[in-house]
Amino acid sequence: MYIYRQIITDVIEGLKSNPLVAILGPRQCGKSTLVKHFLLDQADSLYLDLERPSDLAKLEDAEWFLENQRGKLVCIDEIQRRPDLFPLLRSLVDDWGTNGSFLILGSASIDLIKQSSETLAGRISYKRLTPFLWTEIQDNFHLEQYIERGGFPRSYLASTLNSSYEWRGNFIFTFLERDLLQWTGFSVGIMRRLWIMLAYNNGQLLNFSTLGNSLGVSGPTVKNYIDLLEGTFMLEVLPPYFSNLGKRLVKSPKVYIADTGIASALLGLINFNQIASHPVFGSLWETLVIANLRGYFPTAKYSFYRTSNGAECDIVMEYGGKVFAIECKVSKAPVLSKGNFLAFEDIKPQKIFVVSPVTEGWSMRNEIMVVSVGELIKELLNCCR
Repeated sequence: MYIYRQIITDVIEGLKSNPLVAILGPRQCGKSTLVKHFLLDQADSLYLDLERPSDLAKLEDAEWFLENQRGKLVCIDEIQRRPDLFPLLRSLVDDWGTNGSFLILGSASIDLIKQSSETLAGRISYKRLTPFLWTEIQDNFHLEQYIERGGFPRSYLASTLNSSYEWRGNFIFTFLERDLLQWTGFSVGIMRRLWIMLAYNNGQLLNFSTLGNSLGVSGPTVKNYIDLLEGTFMLEVLPPYFSNLGKRLVKSPKVYIADTGIASALLGLINFNQIASHPVFGSLWETLVIANLRGYFPTAKYSFYRTSNGAECDIVMEYGGKVFAIECKVSKAPVLSKGNFLAFEDIKPQKIFVVSPVTEGWSMRNEIMVVSVGELIKELLNCCR
């Protein structure tokens, strides 16, 4: 079963105007499936998976091999395993002088972006693929299932909930025991404990010193671990929204596990009923909203707003010169607090959205709209045209 991914339009446009396009995203989010499906309609194309020894062997003399692929669309999967290819790719695309030559996929953004930005500046377009977005699956699936399983394709499409939960457990284990081996200076045990602690504190302010004391390491060490989790798309870190308001603003960032299914597995929560009765339920709804916003508006700037006098707003989105206030309420009859209204007065956004698990939204006030996740995306797309 292939599920259409909305990012493919951007990928096609990127290939038309750039020699290289990079699709970045977490492992197992569907990058390879997306590209293989896309390549079915490309007459001259080549797919290389650098986790396959046979494909790695083809690149033992990479310059000779790739020079002979001129005129084809060459896709290189898991390219972060061969960062030495970037200077060669730059040389090839400069010699060929054509767009749409290479499509590269990567699961780790830290080294990938560092390497490519040094050698491929002005030649590459970045696209970010997330796990399934709600708008990609909402016609055939239930929101409760999306919350409990998350958006990773193998988790979401598993035949049973237990199979989904088992897959996520294996994903966490593989990430810790294998994927982290690409970096040095990280302890699997500390990373596991930190990841679980962050799941329990999902959507809360980050305090590196407190986390470090609990783990027996320094605050800077915790920051390095969090940077790695964020760079491999396992965490979403939201900075506070700053403006010239003269307010006493909270300065610590907030942190979210990037997928509701992974967060649930880290917490040992198997089904929706367990999730709905857990204290993190509200913050998991925020996770879901942020993940869908990232999928449609990857270049937007996201933050949160909180002051010492109690003004607060879950998400402030800045895009196309406009500011949007987005409050997440995991209730079909959402109620805004005094702090929300104080925040709206301070931010003065173009639009205010209250995102709830409703089937159809309505106008709470003239300037405030209650919307579903799908309606939020449609309204923002209309506002940003």
